[in-house]
Amino acid sequence: MELEEIWPLFGLEIATPRLTLRPVRDADLPGLAQAALDGVHDPERTPFGVPWTDAAPADLPRNLASFQWSLRNRVSAHNWTVAFAVHFEGRVVGSQDLSAYDFANRRTVNTGSWLTKTVHGRGLGTEMRAALLLFAFDFLGAKWAESGAASWNEASLNVSKKLGYELNGVTRVAPRAGESVDEQRVRLRKTAFVRPDWSISVRGAAPALDQLGING
Repeated sequence: MELEEIWPLFGLEIATPRLTLRPVRDADLPGLAQAALDGVHDPERTPFGVPWTDAAPADLPRNLASFQWSLRNRVSAHNWTVAFAVHFEGRVVGSQDLSAYDFANRRTVNTGSWLTKTVHGRGLGTEMRAALLLFAFDFLGAKWAESGAASWNEASLNVSKKLGYELNGVTRVAPRAGESVDEQRVRLRKTAFVRPDWSISVRGAAPALDQLGING
Protein backbone atom coordinates (compact mmCIF):
# COMPACT_ATOMS: atom_id res chain seq x y z
CA MET A 1 0.00 0.00 0.00
CA GLU A 2 1.26 3.47 -0.94
CA LEU A 3 0.97 6.57 1.24
CA GLU A 4 -1.33 8.19 -1.33
CA GLU A 5 -3.80 5.33 -0.83
CA ILE A 6 -3.96 6.12 2.89
CA TRP A 7 -4.02 9.92 2.46
CA PRO A 8 -5.16 10.70 -1.11
CA LEU A 9 -4.33 14.41 -0.79
CA PHE A 10 -0.66 13.42 -0.90
CA GLY A 11 -1.22 12.31 -4.49
CA LEU A 12 -2.55 15.70 -5.59
CA GLU A 13 -0.27 17.89 -7.71
CA ILE A 14 -1.06 21.16 -9.48
CA ALA A 15 1.44 22.51 -12.00
CA THR A 16 1.61 25.98 -13.59
CA PRO A 17 4.17 27.29 -16.09
CA ARG A 18 6.66 27.98 -13.28
CA LEU A 19 5.35 26.34 -10.12
CA THR A 20 4.37 22.99 -8.70
CA LEU A 21 1.93 22.96 -5.79
CA ARG A 22 1.51 19.85 -3.65
CA PRO A 23 -0.11 19.36 -0.23
CA VAL A 24 2.67 19.67 2.34
CA ARG A 25 4.38 16.38 3.14
CA ASP A 26 6.84 15.82 5.98
CA ALA A 27 9.66 15.84 3.43
CA ASP A 28 8.69 19.44 2.56
CA LEU A 29 8.93 20.71 6.13
CA PRO A 30 12.69 21.44 6.24
CA GLY A 31 12.48 23.46 3.02
CA LEU A 32 9.32 25.22 4.17
CA ALA A 33 10.91 26.10 7.50
CA GLN A 34 14.04 27.42 5.80
CA ALA A 35 11.94 29.57 3.45
CA ALA A 36 10.27 31.10 6.51
CA LEU A 37 13.55 31.57 8.38
CA ASP A 38 15.00 33.37 5.35
CA GLY A 39 12.35 36.04 5.88
CA VAL A 40 8.80 36.59 4.67
CA HIS A 41 8.09 40.25 5.42
CA ASP A 42 9.41 43.42 7.04
CA PRO A 43 9.69 42.53 10.75
CA GLU A 44 8.33 45.95 11.73
CA ARG A 45 4.78 44.82 10.94
CA THR A 46 3.18 41.47 10.24
CA PRO A 47 0.74 40.76 7.40
CA PHE A 48 -0.67 37.76 9.27
CA GLY A 49 -3.60 37.57 11.66
CA VAL A 50 -1.47 35.26 13.81
CA PRO A 51 2.14 36.53 14.02
CA TRP A 52 3.76 33.14 13.57
CA THR A 53 6.91 34.59 12.00
CA ASP A 54 7.66 36.42 15.27
CA ALA A 55 8.76 33.13 16.84
CA ALA A 56 12.42 32.72 17.75
CA PRO A 57 14.47 31.03 15.00
CA ALA A 58 14.96 28.00 17.22
CA ASP A 59 11.18 27.63 17.71
CA LEU A 60 9.77 28.57 14.31
CA PRO A 61 10.52 25.28 12.47
CA ARG A 62 8.92 23.21 15.23
CA ASN A 63 5.91 25.53 15.39
CA LEU A 64 5.50 25.37 11.62
CA ALA A 65 5.66 21.56 11.60
CA SER A 66 3.14 21.32 14.44
CA PHE A 67 0.74 23.62 12.58
CA GLN A 68 1.01 21.60 9.38
CA TRP A 69 0.35 18.35 11.23
CA SER A 70 -2.68 19.91 12.94
CA LEU A 71 -4.20 20.83 9.55
CA ARG A 72 -4.17 17.19 8.48
CA ASN A 73 -5.84 16.12 11.70
CA ARG A 74 -8.76 18.47 11.00
CA VAL A 75 -9.52 17.43 7.42
CA SER A 76 -13.08 16.13 7.06
CA ALA A 77 -15.73 15.95 4.38
CA HIS A 78 -17.31 19.14 5.75
CA ASN A 79 -14.41 21.33 6.88
CA TRP A 80 -10.84 21.36 5.63
CA THR A 81 -7.70 23.38 5.10
CA VAL A 82 -5.12 22.09 2.65
CA ALA A 83 -1.72 23.76 2.75
CA PHE A 84 0.19 23.43 -0.52
CA ALA A 85 3.97 23.62 -0.59
CA VAL A 86 4.98 25.90 -3.46
CA HIS A 87 7.93 24.50 -5.40
CA PHE A 88 9.93 26.84 -7.64
CA GLU A 89 13.21 26.09 -9.39
CA GLY A 90 13.79 22.97 -7.32
CA ARG A 91 13.04 24.33 -3.85
CA VAL A 92 10.13 25.14 -1.57
CA VAL A 93 9.56 28.90 -1.53
CA GLY A 94 6.32 29.25 0.39
CA SER A 95 2.82 27.98 1.01
CA GLN A 96 -0.61 28.51 -0.51
CA ASP A 97 -3.62 27.43 1.57
CA LEU A 98 -7.08 26.49 0.38
CA SER A 99 -9.84 26.03 2.96
CA ALA A 100 -13.59 25.64 3.23
CA TYR A 101 -16.35 24.86 5.68
CA ASP A 102 -19.74 23.39 4.79
CA PHE A 103 -18.49 23.39 1.20
CA ALA A 104 -21.37 21.27 -0.14
CA ASN A 105 -23.81 24.05 0.70
CA ARG A 106 -21.66 27.21 0.60
CA ARG A 107 -19.51 26.39 -2.46
CA THR A 108 -17.02 28.92 -1.09
CA VAL A 109 -13.27 28.60 -0.55
CA ASN A 110 -10.81 30.79 1.31
CA THR A 111 -7.16 31.32 0.46
CA GLY A 112 -4.06 32.47 2.27
CA SER A 113 -0.39 32.40 1.36
CA TRP A 114 3.17 33.47 2.00
CA LEU A 115 6.42 33.53 0.03
CA THR A 116 10.02 33.81 1.11
CA LYS A 117 11.35 37.33 0.46
CA THR A 118 14.00 36.22 -2.05
CA VAL A 119 11.31 35.52 -4.66
CA HIS A 120 9.09 38.54 -4.04
CA GLY A 121 8.36 40.76 -7.02
CA ARG A 122 8.39 37.99 -9.62
CA GLY A 123 4.65 37.44 -9.97
CA LEU A 124 4.70 34.12 -8.13
CA GLY A 125 2.06 35.22 -5.62
CA THR A 126 -0.39 35.88 -8.43
CA GLU A 127 0.51 32.65 -10.22
CA MET A 128 0.05 30.40 -7.19
CA ARG A 129 -3.23 31.94 -6.15
CA ALA A 130 -4.53 31.80 -9.72
CA ALA A 131 -3.58 28.12 -9.81
CA LEU A 132 -5.69 27.30 -6.76
CA LEU A 133 -8.57 29.42 -8.03
CA LEU A 134 -8.54 27.44 -11.29
CA PHE A 135 -8.52 24.25 -9.25
CA ALA A 136 -11.30 25.45 -6.94
CA PHE A 137 -13.61 26.68 -9.69
CA ASP A 138 -12.96 24.02 -12.33
CA PHE A 139 -12.31 20.90 -10.26
CA LEU A 140 -13.93 21.44 -6.84
CA GLY A 141 -17.01 23.18 -8.20
CA ALA A 142 -16.60 26.34 -6.09
CA LYS A 143 -18.69 29.38 -6.98
CA TRP A 144 -17.02 31.91 -4.68
CA ALA A 145 -13.55 32.56 -3.28
CA GLU A 146 -12.79 34.81 -0.33
CA SER A 147 -9.62 36.22 1.14
CA GLY A 148 -8.34 39.17 3.12
CA ALA A 149 -5.26 41.26 3.81
CA ALA A 150 -4.14 44.02 6.12
CA SER A 151 -5.25 47.33 4.64
CA TRP A 152 -1.62 48.38 4.23
CA ASN A 153 -0.67 45.18 2.35
CA GLU A 154 -0.86 46.58 -1.16
CA ALA A 155 0.96 43.63 -2.72
CA SER A 156 -1.69 41.14 -1.60
CA LEU A 157 -4.59 43.46 -2.37
CA ASN A 158 -3.19 44.14 -5.85
CA VAL A 159 -3.10 40.39 -6.54
CA SER A 160 -6.75 40.20 -5.54
CA LYS A 161 -7.68 43.15 -7.74
CA LYS A 162 -5.78 41.69 -10.69
CA LEU A 163 -7.70 38.41 -10.41
CA GLY A 164 -11.13 40.05 -10.24
CA TYR A 165 -11.94 40.16 -6.52
CA GLU A 166 -14.32 42.80 -5.18
CA LEU A 167 -14.03 44.54 -1.82
CA ASN A 168 -16.15 42.78 0.78
CA GLY A 169 -16.02 44.83 3.98
CA VAL A 170 -13.46 45.69 6.62
CA THR A 171 -12.84 44.12 10.01
CA ARG A 172 -10.44 44.94 12.81
CA VAL A 173 -7.71 42.48 13.81
CA ALA A 174 -4.93 42.56 16.42
CA PRO A 175 -2.10 40.29 15.30
CA ARG A 176 0.21 41.57 18.03
CA ALA A 177 -0.64 42.73 21.54
CA GLY A 178 -1.48 46.43 21.47
CA GLU A 179 -1.32 46.56 17.68
CA SER A 180 -4.63 46.59 15.80
CA VAL A 181 -5.13 47.13 12.07
CA ASP A 182 -7.92 47.09 9.53
CA GLU A 183 -8.24 43.91 7.49
CA GLN A 184 -9.74 44.35 4.04
CA ARG A 185 -11.91 41.39 3.06
CA VAL A 186 -12.28 40.52 -0.64
CA ARG A 187 -14.59 38.18 -2.54
CA LEU A 188 -14.44 36.68 -6.02
CA ARG A 189 -17.36 35.32 -8.02
CA LYS A 190 -16.46 32.47 -10.40
CA THR A 191 -17.87 34.35 -13.38
CA ALA A 192 -15.76 37.42 -12.51
CA PHE A 193 -12.47 35.53 -12.25
CA VAL A 194 -9.83 37.07 -14.53
CA ARG A 195 -8.32 33.85 -15.79
CA PRO A 196 -4.63 33.68 -16.68
CA ASP A 197 -3.51 32.97 -20.24
CA TRP A 198 -2.18 29.59 -19.12
CA SER A 199 -3.79 26.46 -17.74
CA ILE A 200 -2.97 24.13 -14.88
CA SER A 201 -2.00 20.48 -15.09
CA VAL A 202 -3.55 18.42 -12.29
CA ARG A 203 -2.63 14.94 -11.12
CA GLY A 204 -4.51 12.89 -8.52
CA ALA A 205 -7.62 15.06 -8.41
CA ALA A 206 -10.33 12.39 -8.16
CA PRO A 207 -9.08 10.62 -5.00
CA ALA A 208 -8.30 13.95 -3.33
CA LEU A 209 -11.79 15.29 -4.04
CA ASP A 210 -13.27 12.12 -2.64
CA GLN A 211 -11.29 12.63 0.59
CA LEU A 212 -12.70 16.16 0.82
CA GLY A 213 -16.24 14.88 0.36
CA ILE A 214 -16.64 16.44 -3.08
CA ASN A 215 -18.47 14.23 -5.52
CA GLY A 216 -19.17 16.70 -8.29
